[in-house]
Formats: sequence, structure tokens, C-alpha cells
Amino acid sequence: MEIELTQAPPQEVAIYVPYYKEPNRRQALPYAMSLYKGGEVVGERRIEGSPPISFVASWRPSNLPSDLTLCRVMFDGDTDMVYELTLENSKFMGYMIDVVNHLRDRQYADFPNRFYGELFRMSLAGSEGN
Repeated sequence: MEIELTQAPPQEVAIYVPYYKEPNRRQALPYAMSLYKGGEVVGERRIEGSPPISFVASWRPSNLPSDLTLCRVMFDGDTDMVYELTLENSKFMGYMIDVVNHLRDRQYADFPNRFYGELFRMSLAGSEGN
């Protein structure tokens, strides 16, 4: 599924701007907010030496950076492979910015390693990048 990136209105984005200092993250924020408001991302996790694993991440959007988001991720359409993560919207929006940047750079949607480390509740070596 191809994701079409659109910008959220400035009044919705403004409340999140103080959370992201880097210019490239601020530039991606309106697109990340629009993606977040959709409540779902369909993507794939590519692991070196293995075929891609499709996933659907879903959540209920809310308005405030301090609100909590429950994100549910299902891999390969398998109900036995469903994982949930609860985190503040400001942090989740940071992951959505990563998804937008990943989509722009690599032409498919995926979360960064840090997200998966939290999702699977484990510490990943070198989890700063994708």
C-alpha cells in the first residue's frame, strides 16, 4: 500500500513544535501529524538476509502531546503476532517523524529500531538508528 504524505494544518502542528529541535524533524512534523491523525500505518520491516515482514500499526489519535497513545502492531496479518505499546504522544510523534523520513528515504514505511526495542521491551545494540 502506497502512503500519500500530506501536511496537517499549522494549528494542529504548533503544539508539538517545542518537542523537536532539529530542523529536519520540524520539517517532517506536519506530515507525521497527518499520518498520526489517520490512525494507521501499513509498512514492512526489512531484516538483512530475510524477506520483508509486513505490519499494520494502529492507534487512536488524540490531541495533546502529553496524552497517552496505545499503539498496536500486527505482523504478517497473524493475530498471534500482535504487540502493544503505550507511550506519550510527543514520543510517539517522534517515531512518526522517523516513519515519514524513512518513507522519503527508502520508499517504504517502517519504524526505527528504538521503536521495536520498546515494542518488544528489550534493549537493542546500536538502537539509535534504523
